[in-house]
Amino acid sequence: MVSAKWSSDRPILQIKDVHKSFGKQEVLRGVSLTVMKGEVICIIGPSGSGKSTLIRCINALNDIDSGSITVGDQEVHDPNLDKLKLRRKVGMVFQQYNLFPHKTALQNVMMAPVKVLKQPRDQAESRARALLKRVRLEGKENSYPGELSGGQQQRVAIARSLAMSPDIMLFDEVTAALDPETVKEVLVTIKDLAADGMTCVLVTHEMGFAREVADHVYFTDRGVIVEHGPPAPFFKEAKDPRTKAFLSQIL
Repeated sequence: MVSAKWSSDRPILQIKDVHKSFGKQEVLRGVSLTVMKGEVICIIGPSGSGKSTLIRCINALNDIDSGSITVGDQEVHDPNLDKLKLRRKVGMVFQQYNLFPHKTALQNVMMAPVKVLKQPRDQAESRARALLKRVRLEGKENSYPGELSGGQQQRVAIARSLAMSPDIMLFDEVTAALDPETVKEVLVTIKDLAADGMTCVLVTHEMGFAREVADHVYFTDRGVIVEHGPPAPFFKEAKDPRTKAFLSQIL
């Protein structure tokens, strides 16, 4: 079940005026957005627009130069931040699955609860089996990553993140490396999580998914949020020329 630590009237994630540069290249130029508990947020935009950098900053994988990112009551870029504690709250799934090839699907999902949360092995195994069933991988518990399709490996990666019982799930282009026929099974899994009330922030090129599942869509270009809104008006009545041009190329 989704944690109920945060009251529903305040954001579970708040990003305010975030700037980030790599050397002389300014990648984020004053990005702000708010996510309420249970919301599904899709971030779209051309390559190099800062989407992945932003999502990595939320999980403290990248530092920020200025601004603030708050998860619940935790300022993500506080010098005294316990990153391990943060990453219990904020799960992340990457484009590459990053599974341990010498461990089975079940072992991959169990590892962090046993080693990080110090859960008893039988408890971790029971939950891992339940999570693999939740992502439609019942019967694949003893399979190694090399025996699974890309879509199946990505669903193991999702189950592995869920094993930490996060409050928010971040997805960074999780279907980009998949064959078209396996994209749908991963998107269905994320859709199920959203329907269960998990707060999700996704960087994605899957416009049909964003239109169907997102509560709010953000379009980024050159490090700024150009336009945002609920999916129906966003996709039908985009106002900024940059948004219109981007959507005309991909829809």
